[in-house]
Amino acid sequence: MNTLNPSRTLNHFLLKTPSLQLKFKTHHFNYIRKRNLNVKIVSELKTPKNKKISKKIILSEGAPDIVENQQVSPPKLGKNGGSPLLKFLKRAPRKVLSILANLPLAIGEMFSIAALMALGTAIDQGEAPDYYFQIWWILFFGFDHMFTSPVFLGLLVLLAASLIACTYTTQIPIVKVARRWNFLNSAVAIRKQEFTDSLPQASVRDLGVILMGAGYEVFLKGPSLYAFKGLAGRFAPIGVHIAMLLIMAGGTLSASGSFRGSVTVPQGLNFVMGDVLRPNGFLSFPTEAFNTEVHVNRFYMDYYDSGEVSQFHTDLSLFDLDGKEVMRKTICVNDPLRYNGITIYQTDWSISALQVLKDNEGPFNLAMAPLKINGDKKLYGTFLPIGDVDSSNVKGISMLARDLQSIVLYDQEGKFVGVRRPDSNLPVDIGGTKIVIVDAIGSSGLDLKIDPGVPIVYAGFGALMLTTCVSFLSHSQIWALQDGTTVIIGGKTNRAKIEFPNEMNRLLDQVPEIVNSSPSKSEILNG
Repeated sequence: MNTLNPSRTLNHFLLKTPSLQLKFKTHHFNYIRKRNLNVKIVSELKTPKNKKISKKIILSEGAPDIVENQQVSPPKLGKNGGSPLLKFLKRAPRKVLSILANLPLAIGEMFSIAALMALGTAIDQGEAPDYYFQIWWILFFGFDHMFTSPVFLGLLVLLAASLIACTYTTQIPIVKVARRWNFLNSAVAIRKQEFTDSLPQASVRDLGVILMGAGYEVFLKGPSLYAFKGLAGRFAPIGVHIAMLLIMAGGTLSASGSFRGSVTVPQGLNFVMGDVLRPNGFLSFPTEAFNTEVHVNRFYMDYYDSGEVSQFHTDLSLFDLDGKEVMRKTICVNDPLRYNGITIYQTDWSISALQVLKDNEGPFNLAMAPLKINGDKKLYGTFLPIGDVDSSNVKGISMLARDLQSIVLYDQEGKFVGVRRPDSNLPVDIGGTKIVIVDAIGSSGLDLKIDPGVPIVYAGFGALMLTTCVSFLSHSQIWALQDGTTVIIGGKTNRAKIEFPNEMNRLLDQVPEIVNSSPSKSEILNG
């Protein structure tokens, strides 16, 4: 039995079924506290054959007791609760997102990162702690390794959080709104747009055809039209943010997960990659390729007509642990060798030794040492002692070389004797000692690097260039409403504010005019 509310008056109502109609007569009643309520309802049921059947329905319900002057206790909190702590936890994410998505904050973060990068360029990186002894704050903040310092990485994380918050709170909602088919069914709303016009004798469908030919996506709903183009321009800011995140992620991975090393190897000698590569951050983990052995087969240089060095080359072979050659390539500047994520660059050269014959004895390998001279040109020298080498006043022959193509010789008194080319086999007599320059052995300066962030950075910059160009596309929207024979048009765009009205006027001029097909009186009389 249903419970009735005794404080309300029962209204007259009907219940209808295909075979039965119930008509209730209501009786007004007053509510009396602390008494049972008896309600008597007399009804007449009519069948389809109009046979009356008298029925009585009695509804009885005990009214609740009313207690006066009783203090009402506050309602207990449900599971979700309304405590300040829970309210704070609910509002905190939105508050944090709104703070992170603040544009001035993001601009400040970018300027701070740029300032740290400039400071990292000015400060010598990776030197010994004693080098920074007089400038204590460099070591305190970790600026001797700027791009892996907590301050720099923390700013990168903060900027990434700002970009994600801006994308989530601003850019994605804008795209969602732009993708909706937003019809305007009011002429007043259409006339509030940036561009408005009306065509007195036109069809909204003809306008849709013209807009489709101009590259618009057109949608019709009764007398209303909605069209847009350039939606990609709305997606572009999201793409720009993703590209920036890729660049920062790749840069962070390069700074904290890479290996670097440099080595100068004479021709004919070997080295192991793992002995040269040094970790650059806390994410640097060695690979199996570290066990690869590199052999310098040959080093040689190319020269300009003036005699200056134009290019230098190194013929390298890579061997695995079993001694099997897995790769061979001749590298030069701007043409490195890549193997299992390790890149070997040709960066420098030097002269390690001279092979000479002394009075047809040898050959002797004389080590070449770099000599300091003014300017950027290189100079290497060595010394061949003559006579008693145990004497306190040892004299000998001095040999100097700027490159691998010529050797200059000086006697015991420091006087110029002559110039010889390696492999010329032409002897030179110096104080009764016959000297032949057999060969000049060059050394190859190599840089080894493992940088897993490079592909990510390249992808980020490529995406940044593409999305930046796409962001210049205008997102244009047009609404139209057929009002009798008149078409009311309105539109707006987020860019190209000057070109958009001109485009609209040009398109509206192409809409055909509807001509009344009924004959005039003059045509009827003349006909």
